[in-house]
Amino acid sequence: MTAMPTWEGFMVPCLKVLSDGTVLNRREIRERAAHVVGLSEDQRAVVLGSGQPMYANRVGWALSQLTRVGALARPSRGNYQITPAGKQVLAQFPHGITENQLDALGEDPNSAIHPYVPSTRPASADPVIDEPPATLDPTEQIEQGVARVHDAVAKELLERLRGREPAFFERAVVELLVKMGYGGTGGVAAATQLFNDGGIDGIIDQDVLGLNKVYVQAKRYAAGNSVGRPELQGFVGALIGKADRGVFITTSSFSSGAIEYADRNTTMRLILIDGSRLTDLMIRYGVGVQIRDTFHVVEIDEDFFE
Repeated sequence: MTAMPTWEGFMVPCLKVLSDGTVLNRREIRERAAHVVGLSEDQRAVVLGSGQPMYANRVGWALSQLTRVGALARPSRGNYQITPAGKQVLAQFPHGITENQLDALGEDPNSAIHPYVPSTRPASADPVIDEPPATLDPTEQIEQGVARVHDAVAKELLERLRGREPAFFERAVVELLVKMGYGGTGGVAAATQLFNDGGIDGIIDQDVLGLNKVYVQAKRYAAGNSVGRPELQGFVGALIGKADRGVFITTSSFSSGAIEYADRNTTMRLILIDGSRLTDLMIRYGVGVQIRDTFHVVEIDEDFFE
């Protein structure tokens, strides 16, 4: 019996089962990919500590990475379809492709694969810790695996936020700030669409009487469309006479001019949250995500043996 493929080994089988352009859901892809690689019944029965079949986890990770680089599209929730970029990958690597090869394609100007964006988090191993690097202890393997899962979730969070209407994004950032503790005990938080408000998208009362307020502006921008200095100046203008601080949140990034303006502004304090920091905070405070697995790491209780 051949070994079960790693998640990298499932990428081309997933592309093969979608090669005719059909839209399939995750379960259909999982079962067909398992058939393509010839998984035995014993291999299909191997489960993780969470109870999820190991092969299902690896197929899920393969789908996530293929979507990350644009080889697959999600026309609807839980459904996948091959893209021209995916067909290019399949034609060029019919017998298998690694993550490094996939990322190298993103650097090729003649490729339809999305360019690879390096993560600010640590490099990591397979999210399911199989065949881990010998240089890492088990705890490091778990931490790096979790970091890699968070990378994939963070990218999908941005895609989902950019795909929704602006009002949804405004409500989401207000909910995030409340989860972070802004709003105080009994405080009030709400998204707002006031006429001539200069783009103030949210107001959070820090106390019951509303004596202290946090004003929020949220810009749902596409990747590469950065927030510039004029947008910040407009936000500051809207806050004059109302507050001495504000939070500006975007799904993209801030230009160097915008960052310099915020740092040097003496009128009020501006907190800038770009897409990367936004998804980090959403994951940390559980907004738009849910816990899938929980792992407990144990050690000897010395007190028990005294």
